[in-house]
Amino acid sequence: MNPPTRDIRTTCPRDCYDACGAVVRVAADGQVIHVRGDPDHPVSRGKLCRKCTLAYNGVFLDRDERLTEPLVRIGPKGAGQFRGASWEEALSLVAARLGALLADDPARIVYSHYTGSFALLSYFFPMRLMRRLGATEVAPDTICNDAGHTALSYVYGTSLDGFDPRTAADAHCILVWGANPSASAPHQHEHWLHEAPGAVIVVDPVRTATAAQADLHLQPFPGSDAALAFGLLHVLARDGLTDERFMREHAIGGGELLELAAPCDPAWTHDHTGVPAQAVERAAHLYGAGPSLLWIGQGLQRQPTGGNVVRSVAALPAVTGNLGRPGSGFLYLNGFGNRGIDEDYLSGADSFPDVPAPISHMALASHLADAARSRAFVCWNVNPMGSCPDQRRLRRALEREDLFTVVADLFATDTVDLADVVLPAASWLEFDDLVVPYFHRALSAQVKAAEPLGEALPNSEIFRRLARALGFDDTPLLEPDEAIIARTLAGTGAGLEFSELAARGTVWMPGEAPALQFADGRYPTPSGRVELACEAAAADGHGRLPRPIADARPQRGRLRLLSPASPWSLNTSFGNDERVAARDGELTLSLTAADAGALELSDGQLARVTSPAGSLVVPVQITDALPAGVGLIPKGGWPKLRADGANVNVLTSAQASDMGASTAIHGLEVVVTPVDSRAP
Repeated sequence: MNPPTRDIRTTCPRDCYDACGAVVRVAADGQVIHVRGDPDHPVSRGKLCRKCTLAYNGVFLDRDERLTEPLVRIGPKGAGQFRGASWEEALSLVAARLGALLADDPARIVYSHYTGSFALLSYFFPMRLMRRLGATEVAPDTICNDAGHTALSYVYGTSLDGFDPRTAADAHCILVWGANPSASAPHQHEHWLHEAPGAVIVVDPVRTATAAQADLHLQPFPGSDAALAFGLLHVLARDGLTDERFMREHAIGGGELLELAAPCDPAWTHDHTGVPAQAVERAAHLYGAGPSLLWIGQGLQRQPTGGNVVRSVAALPAVTGNLGRPGSGFLYLNGFGNRGIDEDYLSGADSFPDVPAPISHMALASHLADAARSRAFVCWNVNPMGSCPDQRRLRRALEREDLFTVVADLFATDTVDLADVVLPAASWLEFDDLVVPYFHRALSAQVKAAEPLGEALPNSEIFRRLARALGFDDTPLLEPDEAIIARTLAGTGAGLEFSELAARGTVWMPGEAPALQFADGRYPTPSGRVELACEAAAADGHGRLPRPIADARPQRGRLRLLSPASPWSLNTSFGNDERVAARDGELTLSLTAADAGALELSDGQLARVTSPAGSLVVPVQITDALPAGVGLIPKGGWPKLRADGANVNVLTSAQASDMGASTAIHGLEVVVTPVDSRAP
């Protein structure tokens, strides 16, 4: 007779568009047997993505890979040499060091966090203590998407109230610009796009699996997206596909914008982007016929003029009237607000509003290198040594003996190796939380399936205990998870207790019928209209209107380097799972055959890739998926697991985009030279 088991429905909290439903099978002794997809989940339909399937049934369940007790450093910084400690000892040490800075200058306590887990309590709760301390936050989205947030806020007043994906059933066309669902939203690639009745257009310099399956793929040279957007605007105006009434009643600056687009005919567009003139016209006609959806990818704006690019692309819905009706709208992200989530309450901003100005991830290495500005560094849900630019400089900063570093994590990452105190965090399988997907308008339960391994604790409990060790008794710092979840659920209007949500897994918000974006014709801009011409942008130095520009092409002997996600990576998450790493394969530089030939390189040959920040030796992989003049090295992976101790971020600089002090990683230019040997 088989021993009894139980199945627990829960939700994956990774930084991913899909927010997949999962079913965890648990043995009678409380051990997790396996993690599978939830067959009743409306998005993932019984399947987790490949990387999560392997990792959740691999390193996440492996006691030898997990951090299971607090650790205190005993060796040189970066050596990863620690001794075990009790929670009382570890937190007392942290409290003493941070407490000493309170009387001096608490702004020199710097903290970094991001979406290693994007469940609400795991993400937000530790911020309450950091805000109470008066610490300096590293603005999370500057490593990812802040240029787009800033640009869309100028145009529409929000970047966080996107179309409801269920309205795709009414769309004549879906335009996916700068997103790669095949790697970063696999269930949208497999189901949502595949089942949508309208034509699918993909704009991407890489012929991804999603681009290859599209009805039309436009492949601009990186950095020319704004020029392409203006080319589409030109054709829309020339061929009578603009919505003059909508622009007159709901927008500011439509006429001025189209005057700028007048010279941007298809021939001009081809010269500036490399996209054939006929393809420009076909895309404009498909999108302009409407109703149409525009998915603005986050990768699109990771370039030096990423804000201008997004302002240009974001003009398309307003110019064509593709807003406020079924099958129309744009999506960058669907934020917490349109599910009634109170971020200020969760993060403590309402209780502790007086905090220092945040810094950008682009300034992190220089900030941490300066003892006058930083004396302590605290991080959770993030691995900056793997994910941040200017990798070598950041490592030197974190090696400072006088920089007290505290890391909460599940695994011994590169950042953990540089810590003074390590606090073992529970995994998503080991505590209750709420998940708010940022693609679909839904609300989901993350349900505890097992006890934390060893002495690991959820982030919220770690920071509650640290608050007590510091002598704080403020109610927000000690509020139990159950109370936070209950108050948050009440604010959503879903009318559900957590147990009810847990039983259902995921519910649509606000209901079963798709929501219409901007259905009331009101926009949260200063004018209440779509601001295609924006005075706020002008006041901030960006001009009233976006500009029809393209970046200069690399000079002879240089390549533009892209570093998107691979289908097997999720930033540096899962980088220590052997099965994931085996399927991801070795790090490679992808080049066209023409570029490889010009550089006297052949498939499999080792090449040295050099930027002003550093160099990396990788084998060449010949591909026909890129434009000439472009190289590609995927992001992700743990530097310390490579022989040279680096990933692609050893090449990336701290250059910021034009808006939001955000990453411009896809604007990097490199020199590639042969190495006199072949990869094994």
